[in-house]
Amino acid sequence: MCAIMGFTQRTLTEEQLRPYFEKTVSRGPDMSRIEEAGSGWLCYHRLAIMGLNEAGMQPFHLDGDMAICNGELYLFRPLRAELAQEYDFISDSDCEIILPLYHKYGLEMFSMLDAEFAMLIYDSKRDEIIAARDPIGIRPLFYGYMEDGSMVFASEAKNLVGLCENVNPFPPGHYYAGGRFVRYADLTTVKPEEYVTDDIETVCKNIREKLILGIDKRLDADAPLGFLLSGGLDSSLVCAISARILGQHIRTFAIGMDKDAIDLKYARQVADFIGADHTEVYMTRQQVLDSLEEVISLLGTYDITTIRASMGMYLCCKAIHETTDVRVLLTGEISDELFGYKYTDFAPSPEAFQEEAKKRVDELYMYDVLRADRCIASNSIEARVPFGDLEFVKYVMSIDPKMKVNTYDMGKYLLRHAFEKDHLLPDEILWRQKAAFSDAVGHSMVDDLKEYAEAHYTDAEFEEKRKTYSFAQPFTKESLLYREIFEKYYPGQAPMVKDFWMPNKSWEGCDVNDPSARVLANYGASGQ
Repeated sequence: MCAIMGFTQRTLTEEQLRPYFEKTVSRGPDMSRIEEAGSGWLCYHRLAIMGLNEAGMQPFHLDGDMAICNGELYLFRPLRAELAQEYDFISDSDCEIILPLYHKYGLEMFSMLDAEFAMLIYDSKRDEIIAARDPIGIRPLFYGYMEDGSMVFASEAKNLVGLCENVNPFPPGHYYAGGRFVRYADLTTVKPEEYVTDDIETVCKNIREKLILGIDKRLDADAPLGFLLSGGLDSSLVCAISARILGQHIRTFAIGMDKDAIDLKYARQVADFIGADHTEVYMTRQQVLDSLEEVISLLGTYDITTIRASMGMYLCCKAIHETTDVRVLLTGEISDELFGYKYTDFAPSPEAFQEEAKKRVDELYMYDVLRADRCIASNSIEARVPFGDLEFVKYVMSIDPKMKVNTYDMGKYLLRHAFEKDHLLPDEILWRQKAAFSDAVGHSMVDDLKEYAEAHYTDAEFEEKRKTYSFAQPFTKESLLYREIFEKYYPGQAPMVKDFWMPNKSWEGCDVNDPSARVLANYGASGQ
């Protein structure tokens, strides 16, 4: 991970802007630089992952133009080899290809990238900063306007609080140039006539091949790799496939509550099966409560689901940062949005399932992707998300939803069946019913948070205080507690997040007031 920030005008001096930029130094603690970019500024905090020497430090320069990027450009070497016929490269950094690409292809370059990125390019001929973000929004980017009308771009909302009246998430799959936002990629809009209607074996073969390729790309790093392993299907597959590709013991990490961790036993089973160097991290009720405000301040959200799921992830990454040299972590996010949650078993039709998947993937950058980025980056580690591979996402979204809905009495059947013959995992893991991460670290964690919030307000206080918020009004004492902490650090910025992440309340069986899958009738043995 790195941190970037760009000002279209030098309204502030370097001394004035530095305190805002320093708020995200944990994203890139290795080296920092602030440089004039024509009429504006470009700012960069580096976490060295590819090309570890100083030659890979940004901004990169080419014929007066400049570029900074928080990202990983996968399979960059063939592009670099092509561009090397015209340009001289000075580093091993993947991001050094950005300016040669821009010079050769202009704004068309963004649709050519197989990448997770947020980047700023200074075009000296136009004296203009161009901004762009990857199609899913895996790498964060925000923007706002200063009093003089100039724009500021930054990796996190916290950089812009106090600078801009309104902080806005930069839309994924867009670039900003010439005063307007342009969508250059749309992975989720699929017309029914475009659906993949191959037989199930062909579809599963393609799922398998594309996921393996997506994982393989993300194992390319000059810094030490680690893997988050919850014991659920998604992270277990990422770990098992990675171990087979690398042909060596990988380092895996799992976390759970000290008294009722559900997933730790499954994570240990997977780690033993694949021969991983496995570390277990335990957290206590007091640690969770003591970390709550810190987690909300680094997340920049009031969403219940995101905050609950971040508690374990943040404390696990904190332990990794403090006790190891791991600088890159592979995770299992984005599978649920593509293949289904427990609540999508209630989808009234295949078309409704597809519509829900599109909504979830389009909004990922406000929820699970935001969680993974902040929990990992705040601990000076880079997150890589194989299920977010662009070709993989595009393909799964194009599969006829009749095949994706749960008519198999087993969620995510296509993903499970795709790897059934590989025997990468024990059958009881491959075919284990899903349990949400915030529940699987231990049911007591969510219960502790709800109990803590319940004691924080009387019923009358809750009713009075929640009504002060017109946008995304809190509906439980827990949601009010999170909102009040959020407002302390991001006053008036609640619209950064569209709404609460909740099951689709319009579906029968999903009209619930808690996002936990535990409240659904089909939860069954998921949490055992």
